Amino acid sequence: MSASIIGVVCILGMLLLIALRCPVALAMAMTGFVGFSWIVAFGPAVAILETGPFEALTNYGFSPIPMFILMGVFASKARMSRELYSGAKKLFGGWRGGMALAAVASCGVFSAISGSSLATAASMSRVALPEMRNQGYADSLATGTLAAGGTLGIMIPPSIALLIYALITEQSVGQMFVAGILPGLLGLLLYCIAIALVVAIKPGLARPGEPTGIAEKLAGLKGLIPFGGIFAFIIGGIYGGLFTPTEAAAVGAAGTLVIALFRGLSIGQFKEALEETLLMSAMIFFMIIGAEIFGFFLTVSRISHTLVDVVQVMGLGPYAVLFSILLLYILLGCVMDSIAMLLLTVPVVYPLAIAAGFDPIWFGIVTVITVELGLITPPVGMNVFVIKTVAPDIPVKEIFKGVIPFVLSDVARLGLLILFPVLALGLL
Repeated sequence: MSASIIGVVCILGMLLLIALRCPVALAMAMTGFVGFSWIVAFGPAVAILETGPFEALTNYGFSPIPMFILMGVFASKARMSRELYSGAKKLFGGWRGGMALAAVASCGVFSAISGSSLATAASMSRVALPEMRNQGYADSLATGTLAAGGTLGIMIPPSIALLIYALITEQSVGQMFVAGILPGLLGLLLYCIAIALVVAIKPGLARPGEPTGIAEKLAGLKGLIPFGGIFAFIIGGIYGGLFTPTEAAAVGAAGTLVIALFRGLSIGQFKEALEETLLMSAMIFFMIIGAEIFGFFLTVSRISHTLVDVVQVMGLGPYAVLFSILLLYILLGCVMDSIAMLLLTVPVVYPLAIAAGFDPIWFGIVTVITVELGLITPPVGMNVFVIKTVAPDIPVKEIFKGVIPFVLSDVARLGLLILFPVLALGLL
């Protein structure tokens, strides 16, 4: 049996393990170990189990991950999201659906610090959802807005997903972050347009807010200052060469801590922030270890090279290859976490995209946006279930109904990026 066929058999076995609810990290590690043993030998596979975790955990490139997580947790513990949402409400005061627009805008700004879709959705839903329901907003619109708004955290830098893609493919982290700015802002704009269209078609879903004057709107901008300052400092520092991504993450976490302390962060909240950061970081690094072991197996199986050869023999055009990859991501997104998807699939599909002639930075942005779709599509939709934990009395089907306009917005954004790659590469 050839190495490529063994590779296919092992990958199918891994997908079966995942379907049986085996943790993705463990499924990747087991598949990597068994596959490597099958192709090479048992002894070298055991050696990989000894060295793989050490190499993954001592890789300097992954060190920004816990710092970016800590930055977002500090912002959440200091209730910066509450002040942010309050300011955004003043900006959109008097508009029908203004509170929903404020929620999406707040999610976009908050994600610039949190770097996590789940953290953004959890933080903003606790603040905005009760107010929106009290003001008579339909449950579908309120929850759908917050579930979709949370997904902006996967694209607007500093994004953990963009960071992991850059490290897997050996691209510049700074360039990936800069490339994510315009697509992230485009997503924010399209979400706002989706809300405006929904409330125009069905006015009963939302009520107009209380009108606010120019002075109040300008006062509302104060809530954006801390976020804008930290975002500009991080991205400007990385792009300008002032510090590395790791240093930027540390500086951002320290800056957020200072702001949080001025806002009354207690010792108890500080400890909670550290605990949450450790738990989230451990989960991500466990998946990275599994991906490291799985990567050794992929290398010896040569399955990526075989796929490239198959595509060339079939004569598929570049965009046929791209749409096949995106379809794979959409299907996987229905049942798998976004970080797990990237760690599992990028080593396989990246060579296909490069062989098809696509720019690696642009492909990364398109990939992450497609992965983002999985956060709000059934039957899993991680962000949907985050909202469900905040509002357990709202049926899941209502939340999924509410995210449909935003799913269509993401599909439109994906189409625009494919038609106009400059949207991702224009700032580089």
